Amino acid sequence: MFVIIRHGNTFESGEQPRRIGARTDLHLTARGVQQAEALGRHFAQLEWEFSRVLVSPLARTRQTAEAVLSQVSVSPEPEFAPFLREIDHGPDESRTEDEIVERIGTDALAAWDEAGRVPPDWIVDPEARLSAWRDLFSAPSNADGATLLVTSNGAARFALLADPALRDAAKKLGSLKLPTGGYGVIARDDVGKLCLGDWGVRP
Repeated sequence: MFVIIRHGNTFESGEQPRRIGARTDLHLTARGVQQAEALGRHFAQLEWEFSRVLVSPLARTRQTAEAVLSQVSVSPEPEFAPFLREIDHGPDESRTEDEIVERIGTDALAAWDEAGRVPPDWIVDPEARLSAWRDLFSAPSNADGATLLVTSNGAARFALLADPALRDAAKKLGSLKLPTGGYGVIARDDVGKLCLGDWGVRP
């Protein structure tokens, strides 16, 4: 089983949100830490055990992982995974949603959120990200526990695009986005086929 988390909040309540990517290394707000701790308590209540923890190198994902793992009884040392690093929004880095819509239009943003089509001038390398997810999914599984992945919104969506069955399931979601402090679950059925469990759950 793969449990994929999006980091907690990085903007204070009332602060204007902006598109923050790989070039902006924000820390979690106090609320963001609380969201991550709530995830950890939620996983502990479900009695989920993690045999591997992969995190993006960015501060917001590292802090989220630390807060989550502080609430579970046993956890392995987190490993940095470059493919989980947030995307680069190019000229739209640190801009508000209204500013981005003015530059690229609502259709381009909708295509990104619904189908993972990269907006103009964003730096993403979809094939490398898809390949990394496929390698992870095809690696031998550990029956003793799940793999926990802590990442960002732009990176997490490629998990859903890396496998035909997951892509089909994702079409029913309407959006590939995970909310801040939310998680999704990908597992294998009895015949080894990848299947989408929850997506966008916020404890």
